[in-house]
Amino acid sequence: QVHLVESGGGLVQPGGSLRLSCAASGLTFSSYDMNWYRQAPGKERELVASITNTGSITNYADSVKGRFTISRERAKNTVYLQMNSLEAEDTAVYYCNAVGRLFLPRTEYWGQGTQVTVSS
Repeated sequence: QVHLVESGGGLVQPGGSLRLSCAASGLTFSSYDMNWYRQAPGKERELVASITNTGSITNYADSVKGRFTISRERAKNTVYLQMNSLEAEDTAVYYCNAVGRLFLPRTEYWGQGTQVTVSS
């Protein structure tokens, strides 16, 4: 019933920009903290950015700080990741993650991922 669907990935040149979207359904969007993770071939999954359920607090991995921005749009049940000044090292599958931090027990959901490739 719960679905997280990522979109917006693709091929972009170094220095370019992409905006990823994650549309959530089957959950009360405002009750979930939202995160973007990424995983590159041969590497562990990495937390890229997070935003609290109300959007009041955001956090970023050091590797993307100043280049990426996470946001959420309540009316569309969607979280975004604006990625600027992209580098080859940003190439990865990006995953949307929803965490029900306020629930007992804690609940968590994952999207299927969207590929981002940064290459000239």
